[in-house]
Amino acid sequence: MAVLSIEDKENQELSRRYKELLRISYQTLSKADKQLIREAFNLAVDAHRDQRRKSGEPYVYHPIAVAKIVASEIGMDATSIAAALLHDVVEDTAVTLSDIERMFGKTVAIIVDGLTKISHLSKEKEISTQAENFRKMLLTLNEDIRVIIIKIADRLHNMQTMESMPPEKQVKIASETLYIYAPLAHRIGLYNIKNELEDLGLKYTEPEVYYDIYDKIEETKEERTAYIEDFKNIIKTALDKEDLKYVIKGRHKSIYSIRKKMLGNVSFDEIYDKFAIRIIYESDRKSEKFYAWKIYSIVTDYFRPNPIRLRDWISSPKSTGYEALHITVVGPKGKWVEVQIRSQRMDEIAEKGYAAHYKYKNGEETEIGIETWLKRLQETLENPSGNAVDFVEEFKLNLYAKEIFVFTPKGDLKSLPKGATPLDFAFSIHTNIGLTTRGARVNGKLVPLNHELKSGDQLEIITSPSQKPNANWLDYVITARARSKIKNALKEDNKNIAERGKELLDRKLRHLKIKMDEKVVNELVMFFKLKTSFDLFYRVGIGIIENQKLKDFAAQKSNSFINYFKNKIRKSQSEAVDTTKEEVSSNYDLIVFGKNEEKLNYKVANCCNPIPGDEVFGFVTVSEGIKVHKKDCPNAISMQSNYSYRVIQAKWIDSSQREFKATITITGIDNIGLVNDVTKVISSNMHVNMQSVSFESDNGLFNGKVIVIVRNNTILKRLIEKLKKINGIDKVQRI
Repeated sequence: MAVLSIEDKENQELSRRYKELLRISYQTLSKADKQLIREAFNLAVDAHRDQRRKSGEPYVYHPIAVAKIVASEIGMDATSIAAALLHDVVEDTAVTLSDIERMFGKTVAIIVDGLTKISHLSKEKEISTQAENFRKMLLTLNEDIRVIIIKIADRLHNMQTMESMPPEKQVKIASETLYIYAPLAHRIGLYNIKNELEDLGLKYTEPEVYYDIYDKIEETKEERTAYIEDFKNIIKTALDKEDLKYVIKGRHKSIYSIRKKMLGNVSFDEIYDKFAIRIIYESDRKSEKFYAWKIYSIVTDYFRPNPIRLRDWISSPKSTGYEALHITVVGPKGKWVEVQIRSQRMDEIAEKGYAAHYKYKNGEETEIGIETWLKRLQETLENPSGNAVDFVEEFKLNLYAKEIFVFTPKGDLKSLPKGATPLDFAFSIHTNIGLTTRGARVNGKLVPLNHELKSGDQLEIITSPSQKPNANWLDYVITARARSKIKNALKEDNKNIAERGKELLDRKLRHLKIKMDEKVVNELVMFFKLKTSFDLFYRVGIGIIENQKLKDFAAQKSNSFINYFKNKIRKSQSEAVDTTKEEVSSNYDLIVFGKNEEKLNYKVANCCNPIPGDEVFGFVTVSEGIKVHKKDCPNAISMQSNYSYRVIQAKWIDSSQREFKATITITGIDNIGLVNDVTKVISSNMHVNMQSVSFESDNGLFNGKVIVIVRNNTILKRLIEKLKKINGIDKVQRI
């Protein structure tokens, strides 16, 4: 018998893998589909012929494995399978994008091009590579969502085959996976892949923890199987009477999710829902809901349910398309167990994500779920110019957030992340509604804008054309869309203030016999220890730089110190930008933490040495308290991925732009329209927000108390002076 050469063995293996790829495909493949896949397979084999992976096996095994994940686990079409087979050929071989388009058409070429761009990005050496990589990957959605789906499959296979990589690379790739790819798989509805990515991420970032939990799960495997049989035997007769076709399965929680629960000081043995029982039944589309509740009724006849643990994802599916009934019951031997009830269609959607929706589409019915998801992604991408790490953090807020369902005044259902507020709701309806929100009614009652919404709430947004966003609103919202719109509006508002400030400065300087030109503006920037002319104009606009300070400048300009300024101005641009730490600190002189902007003790991290003005975050260490890191610190991704519970918001602030609360008391003689006059002065006075107002009248005299939010003492003094001029006002004081 002839001994096969290594090449012959590998060719036999390739043939076997090709046949398996066609066999396990979730979609029904036409003759044209099979021809497309065959041609892509042949080109991939030929292009990668001389390449090997670090494990020593032929490189082409990798794109074939990615194609199998795309075909079977995600359930995509022939175009996706072909693109998966070809996803590395342009990057790693002599085949060009033009060759791909000529041989396989424009769609396959667009997908391969998107995957090639992402691959190029991952080789860049920037500090925030992963964040930039992720943002630019999402931008490919403008062309084809399949780019991201294939990239997730590519990442899954890389995670499954990392044994031969050096440990430091394993940790890096695993951290990135936990940071970006697992949340994205979750959002697309690929729960199986999300769980596997998380488990593999934990395996390489915390191997001891992973194997400890893995061993404990294996130890209880027989016990778990016996428990499912006990459960099944108790309800089998009742289910069979209903003439149902069903299967009952058991599945343990992912190792990663068990780890998350254990981080909350719960031991492995104390986690009562370490596995779930699934009842999957056959049904036509019309009868699905009826049978789901029928099975629910049977299960709860035999096992006592926990009423607060009922989750009806059939009446209100998750935005990922997930549908099921979840109940937690006291099962055999008095143990709590989660029971998931879903039809075969629901089960396929849970396993395959959006791909399964295509299989069940009726005629011209639009794919609402995937369109809604794409719309949300596009909204997040509307303002992609900011810091990339910020972008990813805000995007992740929406990826992993649990959902609530609220109603519009007309009874339409809206899905929002858990923790959302009326402002989030307003911006989800329309940008202009969000920007002009003055108040909100929840279930008929007025609530503050930072009120946390609950499922079932009915909302009515009260708007006013004169309303503008303020910086506090950023603390009132959790959705990326709302934050992006508010930040843009605040930037525009500051720009308008600076423009008014520039005009005001010109008038004031003319009064001091000084002509405002570029030279004078640079001298003023130096004099007030600012960084840019924008900072100067803005401060004039909000009243920080008063007439007396400008007079001091004029006096100093005319004396012998003028040479000092001339020398400063003559310096090169690079020296001008390189201001001293004291000058920067005069503007960015305070680090505050959390939403409430608390002052806490901290140390600056040596790994990235943040300086005043840098984008930063706080990291709680065990022995050294809070350490402050730059947001693009080399260690940021690792910390954010593995120890997100230790990360706290932090920022340098310019104390001149902080907003302060002040209480003003007003006394005087009561007359008709006085309260209206007071509120009109406050609301029309620039940069003042009224938080609360109360008046009491007694025998013709009145006492009032007003709480306002102002940027500085100068504005407050100006407001008090204006209030004193109102007819009938006797005294105005700040408490």
